[in-house]
Parts: sequence; structure tokens; C-alpha cells
Amino acid sequence: MKKTRFITQAAMIAAIYVVLVEVFKPFSYGMIQVRVAEALTVLPFFTPAAIPGLTVGVIVSNIIGPYGLLDIVLGSLATLIAAYLSYKMPKKLLVPLPPILVNAVIIGAMLYYIFLGTPDEVPLLAIMGWVGLGQLIACYGLGYPLIKILEKYKEKVF
Repeated sequence: MKKTRFITQAAMIAAIYVVLVEVFKPFSYGMIQVRVAEALTVLPFFTPAAIPGLTVGVIVSNIIGPYGLLDIVLGSLATLIAAYLSYKMPKKLLVPLPPILVNAVIIGAMLYYIFLGTPDEVPLLAIMGWVGLGQLIACYGLGYPLIKILEKYKEKVF
């Protein structure tokens, strides 16, 4: 029963993540992005099933997305690391922090590499800053209120 619940939760989180990326696609990719689905990165606070769920959601979203294999690999790796670190956070207030920092560095560096030598080239720290700002909006602006809402239903949902 526990294994079935874990797999079901992970699959539902992955599916919701992909749907949110697709619904808000214009904001989900690029140097300046607010990926609304990143609000779900707070879910490891409630269940470890969110770790594979978020990772699979990112893999599927990035398969559909514009940046190809590099984004599939690095995006899912960044998510896996951030989700695990969020799961290990000792305080609720810190749960959204790993996705902000990990994505700012990994996705920022990836986007810098992708746009290097193009007319859209921007300094590395600027891209990291923009990615971090988008993550801050998604993770604390949307994700932290999600924690507060889900806490009321924790026993029924998770």
C-alpha cells in the first residue's frame, strides 16, 4: 500500500508539473522566466514522493521544451538536487531556498552556454540573477503560500 501511494503521488506531481509548464509556457522558458510549476518544489516538505515526481515532471517538460538534451539532463539534475535538499530542510521557511539557488546556478550556467555567441548573449551573473529572481517569485511567491494551504490538509492528502 505504501509503495502504491508513493508511486501515485509521484506520478500526480509529475503530471501536474507538466500541465503547469504547458499552460504557462510563455513564462516557463528563457533567460527571464517564472516557471509557475516551480511552486510545486515545496512538496518535498510533505512527501519524499515529490523528489522523483518533480524530477520526472521536469524531464517531460524539457523534452517538450526548446533547449533539447542539455536542458533535459541539466534541468532534471538541478531539480533532483534541489528537491532532495528541500526535503532535508530543517525549517519550513527554508524549503523554497534550494530550488532558487540550485536553479540560479545550474540553469543560469546552462542558458549562458546556450546563448553564448548569439545576439541574445548576456553575462553569466546576469542570467543567474534572472533565473534566481524567477525562482524566487515561483518558490516563495507561489510555493510558500502553497505550503500554508497544504498544511491544513496534510493528513488527508499526504
